[in-house]
Amino acid sequence: MELPAALRAAVDRALEGVPLAELQRAADTLSVRYRAEVRDGRLHLSDEMYARAYLATRLPATFAAVRASLESAAELMPDFAPKTLFDVGAGPGTALWAAADCWSSLASARMLEASPSIREVGEALAAHSGLDSVEWTVADASKAIEAGKADLVTLAYVLDELSPAEGQALVGRLWAATEGLLVIVEPGTPAGWKRVMAVREQLVALGAHLVAPCPHSKPCPLVEPDWCHFSRRVARSRLHRLTKRGDVPWEDEKYIFLAASRQPAEAFGARVLAPAHGGSGKVGLKLCLADGSAEEKLVTKRDGDLFKRARRADWGDIL
Repeated sequence: MELPAALRAAVDRALEGVPLAELQRAADTLSVRYRAEVRDGRLHLSDEMYARAYLATRLPATFAAVRASLESAAELMPDFAPKTLFDVGAGPGTALWAAADCWSSLASARMLEASPSIREVGEALAAHSGLDSVEWTVADASKAIEAGKADLVTLAYVLDELSPAEGQALVGRLWAATEGLLVIVEPGTPAGWKRVMAVREQLVALGAHLVAPCPHSKPCPLVEPDWCHFSRRVARSRLHRLTKRGDVPWEDEKYIFLAASRQPAEAFGARVLAPAHGGSGKVGLKLCLADGSAEEKLVTKRDGDLFKRARRADWGDIL
């Protein structure tokens, strides 16, 4: 996945002239904090260099994960055309760009972000988004916030910075602010999956309709050490590769998400939970089914049309 051209150009302008060595040091520190899920009361993006390093190394991957999550929901809600967005923990405005890329109907956004450094970067980027109105507000996601109402509400890569109690309180406030669709995205780790499962249970109890990725609202059939997550391949720019000291022109972002709606979405039979495997004349699929179960299914040529669909099925697809 590539960044939208306008966002790519805006990011390039923001990083022009920034010393590579400083970007590398800041990126290394960010990587350690994110992988360790550090909760020490400090903002991950606490100064300008961390904000620039995030643009160079993390923005493409988080954009890809958020964009894919929104697309999964949009696929099952073809009549949903949000005009307003409310994003908490907005960072540089990743969800804003992903939502605008997914729905041309989007006209205005309210972005909440605590870090002055990344908020300043986000405001500069958002000037090129094409939306009629983008309002930025200083707010700490761990505290009570003035939520208001919006058609689309997003929370991406934020719960990993909050305690379970803070996360539960925030999700409750965000669901109350949701007039149409709430989408929550987390890293595709076992810990990220467990956070999303807690959110899933909370939202089902509040009467939300699960849109994606789950084909049902029954208890998740997966048992640890197994967990649900998805992957999106992300193109790396030259600066991205240099900052991360990498040679490969792409990376795979693992993520987990949950989309919940005020109205029922289109039903579907199964979602592919892992890359397909198999050989000539057969395809092995790991599926989450609408009846609340999960299964490993071997599809062969004898299955006719199902086999043809299975051969084209990718990780995360509806089958």
